[in-house]
Amino acid sequence: MKHLSNIEECPKCGGRELGRGKQNGYAVMLPINKAMSFGSEVEHIICTSCGYIVESYVKKPGKFKGTMK
Repeated sequence: MKHLSNIEECPKCGGRELGRGKQNGYAVMLPINKAMSFGSEVEHIICTSCGYIVESYVKKPGKFKGTMK
């Protein structure tokens, strides 16, 4: 899944240059009620001026279906 953000400006500093990044290593989001799931990487939209994380999302959202029971 390719996430497209419509954010054009940092809400903290007003910077207009945003970048994309992902957490490295074991920094994955894991479903709460699925013991055997490997989860999904977390990606971020980051302001390249101040470093503020503007938006975060998981790369594979389907792995979290049925976890709100």
